[in-house]
Amino acid sequence: MKKIIMLCALIIGFATPAFAQVKIGMVIDDLRLERWQKDRDMFVDRAEELGAKVYVQSANGNEQTQISQVENMISRGVDVLVIIPTNGEVLSNVIKEAKRDGINVLAYDRLINNAEIDFYLSFDNEKVGELQAKALVEAQPTGNYFLMGGSPTDNNAKLFRQGQMNVLQPKIDSGDIKVVGDQWVDYWLAENALKIMENALTANQNEIDVVVASNDATAGGAIQALDAQGLAGKVAISGQDADLAAIRRIVDGTQTMTIYKPISTLATRAAEIAVELGEDQAPTSNFSINNGIKDVPSFLLEPIPVNRTNVKTTVIADKFHKESDVYTQ
Repeated sequence: MKKIIMLCALIIGFATPAFAQVKIGMVIDDLRLERWQKDRDMFVDRAEELGAKVYVQSANGNEQTQISQVENMISRGVDVLVIIPTNGEVLSNVIKEAKRDGINVLAYDRLINNAEIDFYLSFDNEKVGELQAKALVEAQPTGNYFLMGGSPTDNNAKLFRQGQMNVLQPKIDSGDIKVVGDQWVDYWLAENALKIMENALTANQNEIDVVVASNDATAGGAIQALDAQGLAGKVAISGQDADLAAIRRIVDGTQTMTIYKPISTLATRAAEIAVELGEDQAPTSNFSINNGIKDVPSFLLEPIPVNRTNVKTTVIADKFHKESDVYTQ
């Protein structure tokens, strides 16, 4: 009898396939930006710790390239797609293809609208905008404000603006703040922000007191234009992502603040969620966001404002940047 039991166990063992490795396709908007390089590295490290295989591609800011890359990931037979969308409005058809093949989809840090996605992970992006505007109002409560939005195809850019206006609109209505320009920066590129800021300064005879820039790349472009006019450090300007160059500008006094979004927390949690989705598990959510066709289970993390007073206790303490890199001679 014992031999029969052992034989049955062996037969069952051979008949049962080994646990399949989860295959993740990570499609990133633009690896030319420092921010996404950090996300990629931390995500891949955590996913591989969990036994997953990760394929990564960058669209370099081109929405058609990204659609082709998603199709490529589908052809590779990935179990789950992790997408940082270039344009969150144009992916519905290719995501339909993914769902037909049984592939789950995680929208990473940017919502994908009108598509059958399974989960959304990001920060509270409306709060990001509120924190940016609050810091600028504290620095310069009155005067001429120039609004520099992010990429018009990025849903997050709209959420940042919504949060900014939650704070600014009452002061605009009271007359304390005058909006002297409002433009969006295609692809979040610094060179586009530079041109916009140059034109804005010309149009306003350099009489701009505050620039509400939605991320550090656009802030950097704007500060380059301000510097050329001798205004760097005199005009309050916001940012986001806590890029090393931005933290250095904050220390130097040419950028007022940035928003630090602990990317290690975001990226590692995204990797864990991706593996859970790849194994057809339901990740824990703390929020629900409607993307036009469904209420998407979501998890939102808390953003942190950074200025000259708390650089050491935030990005340096978290080892996001080295102190020696920030305080260069």
